[in-house]
Amino acid sequence: MTLDDLAAKIKNCSLQMNTRYGGTVFDEWAVISLAENKARVLLYTGPRNDEFLKNFVADLGPLRTGLHSRQFGVGDFEFSRHGVGTRIEAFLVLGGGHYLICNNTQHSMDGIAKNPRWLEAQVPFVEMAEAVRSSPLLVTWDTRFFLK
Repeated sequence: MTLDDLAAKIKNCSLQMNTRYGGTVFDEWAVISLAENKARVLLYTGPRNDEFLKNFVADLGPLRTGLHSRQFGVGDFEFSRHGVGTRIEAFLVLGGGHYLICNNTQHSMDGIAKNPRWLEAQVPFVEMAEAVRSSPLLVTWDTRFFLK
């Protein structure tokens, strides 16, 4: 899948999650690359465009270990129950050192999960994860060059 394909899937997933939840689940969605030991933002939607990458390492918090571990394959994801504020709540492995980062800058995952509609809101996220599993993100050199 291309970055444009993924952007459309993220937009659709966000809309479906918010509708099923009855409010905003994640107000921050970012596709990042950790390839070549450099953190790059390839796509970002959210309230802190300029600060996201600058604060990325600190905001990863407990998810940092999972993000750098090899235990997760393409399409796998992890949630952090206690991320508050800008602390990142979730990531999804996109393949090739690329990840989707999801965050709610106002509420913790623990708070989000207290809404009984949270279970239904997870369905579009899992469907997107399965789509990624069957067609991982492919970022070409040309794409990375123009998105720096």
